Formats: sequence, C-alpha cells, structure tokens
Amino acid sequence: MYRKEEQPLPPPEKFELPFEGKLSPNNRWVIMAELIPWDDFEEEYAKLFSAEKGAPAKLFRMALGTLIIKEKLGTSDRETIEQIRENLYLQYFIGLNCYQQEPPLESSMLVHFRKRIDGELINKINKKIVKREIDKSDKEVKKKDCLQEKGEKIKNKGKLILDATCAPADIKYPTDLGILNQARIETERIIDNLYKPLRVKLRKKPRTSRKIARKEYLKVAKKRKVSYQERRKAIGKQLKYLKKNLGNIEDLIQAGASLENLSKRQKNCLETIKKVYEQQQSMWENKTQSVPQRIVSLTQPHIRPIVRGKAGKPIEFGAKLSVSCVDNYVFLYKISWENFNESCHLKEQVEKYKKRLAIIPNPSM
Repeated sequence: MYRKEEQPLPPPEKFELPFEGKLSPNNRWVIMAELIPWDDFEEEYAKLFSAEKGAPAKLFRMALGTLIIKEKLGTSDRETIEQIRENLYLQYFIGLNCYQQEPPLESSMLVHFRKRIDGELINKINKKIVKREIDKSDKEVKKKDCLQEKGEKIKNKGKLILDATCAPADIKYPTDLGILNQARIETERIIDNLYKPLRVKLRKKPRTSRKIARKEYLKVAKKRKVSYQERRKAIGKQLKYLKKNLGNIEDLIQAGASLENLSKRQKNCLETIKKVYEQQQSMWENKTQSVPQRIVSLTQPHIRPIVRGKAGKPIEFGAKLSVSCVDNYVFLYKISWENFNESCHLKEQVEKYKKRLAIIPNPSM
C-alpha cells in the first residue's frame, strides 16, 4: 500500500534532528574517535614539517582520520571529501569543532597524507590502541590468575588464529599481449617527445609502424576465443615492434636527445618497459608462462602475481599478508609484494603470540 504525503517537506534549515542537536555516543565514528590516541602521535607527525617555513599543515587527526574514512568506506579521494562534507559524524571524527558546509580540505591532500603517514606509523598507532585496551582488562586477567593459583580449574584464555591473505591491487587483469601493447604505446609517446627538439637536425622521424601494430593487436584481442598458436604469433609480433621502438629511442639519444625532455613518469616507465621486454622475450623463446619477479603492470611494477589456489580466483595480484588474531585483535606479522610460504614462519609466529599479548611484536615490513 502506498499513501501520498500531503504535508509538504520542510526546508533544510528546519529539518529536525533525531538526537536533539547532539551527537550520539553510540555512533561508530564517535566510538572509533575515542579509541585512537590522536594526541600521542601529534608531535611525531609535526616533525615532518618546518617550524617556520611553509603554509600551516593540516592536523594529524584530520590527516589520519581522512585516510581511515577513505579505507573504511572504500571510496575515491573526491568521494571521501564529499562524504565528509555531508556527514557531521565524519567531521567530528577528523577533529572539527562544529559542522560546516564547505569541505575542510581538498581531495588532492590525500596524496600527501599517504606519503607522510607510512606503515610504520600505522603499526605504532595500532600497538598503542591494543595496549590501552589490554590495560583495561588487566583486572580480569589478575582474577583468573588468582583462581589458577588456588588450584581451581580455569578455562582456556582464548585462541590464536593465523592466516595469510592477499590485498588485491587496483589494476587491469594482465595478459602478455595486453602488457606488450601498452608498452608499445608508451614507447611511441616517448619517441614523440624525444624527437621534438631534434626536428631541425633530423629530417625524418623514426618509423614506429604504430597503425600496423595496433591492427595486429586488435585482430587477436577482439576475438572471444584465441588459440595458443594465434596468441603466440601475436605476442611475437608485438615483441618485434617493441624492440624496434626501443632501438629508435637509443638512436635518438645518440643523436642528441636528452631524457630530461621526458617526465618523471615516462623515465620510470621506460626502465620498466625494458625489463618487461626482457621477461616477455625470455618467456616467448623458452615457451613458458612464468619468470622470476614478473612484472604485470607498467604503472605499478612492484605488484606480483600471488598464487592462491582458490576456485574462482586461482591467482591474485597485490601484496601478500600474514596476520595473527589474538583476543579479537588482529596484528600484521608480515607483508610482502613477493610471494612467500607462510608455513615457514608459523612456529616463530606462534611463539610471539602464544602469551596473551604480553609482548606485541612490530610486524616485519
């Protein structure tokens, strides 16, 4: 049943709040704000800035709080700022004294926040939070110890859970043909930039065969089912085009072109492309599909394929994590972009966590 509301909606300024103008103490953002020791790390964060030069930086609570909101909601940088602008609980979480309609910061600031607040600082904050919570439960632990001394039976203190997982990276699913095509396109752009200052000296621009190479790529990429021979032949052609482009880049450099004409991103990409060519050429010649430290993304060359063995996703691309869960507290034991066998350090991991958080280890990065 549907009934049309006859009474018109009030304007936004007359909208009644259910909590009579006060924040609810049971809100998840209010509870989380009380758990995080903001003031304890304010001085350490302030050491990253000059005391006299530069514009005033955003406070540590605003920087860390904004990053936590982004990861908690799983939104983009711009959407995170919009969520903060619209939600008064999020504004309280990042340290504002009152609600304001204007965004408290630009979305581009999140890039600087991620550079300043690294994994080591996050682990320190996590350790501080857990230590504070453990101190609150010390009285209960002492009572259990007293019962044990009297000879009375005591239940198990808890359980330790060890697990390994992968944090998937936000990249396009990699294929050998796709990576080579992307590398070819990037080398063509690099050739264009290197040739610009040499137009007077060099009459003819180095040929790249970009139109033919693109047609050869699309001929195979658009097919729903590609045979092994077709894919191998297409990869071989793209390798030839990429080798030709890399040779043209070397010729331009010898002719007087400078890498200073390239952006920092293009310089890094050129070094990555050279490694990609060596890996793909080696796999093509040896007819294999694996190579040590295989590159699967030109923009993020540190990402490696992680074999998980799952039915839906046998291979994931991202950082592999080894975590420990003790008394509902989760600790990061090891993180690595390279694949590793978590069973090799199970004994050491158990020894560190078998006591009830008596010693909280720093995760090895």
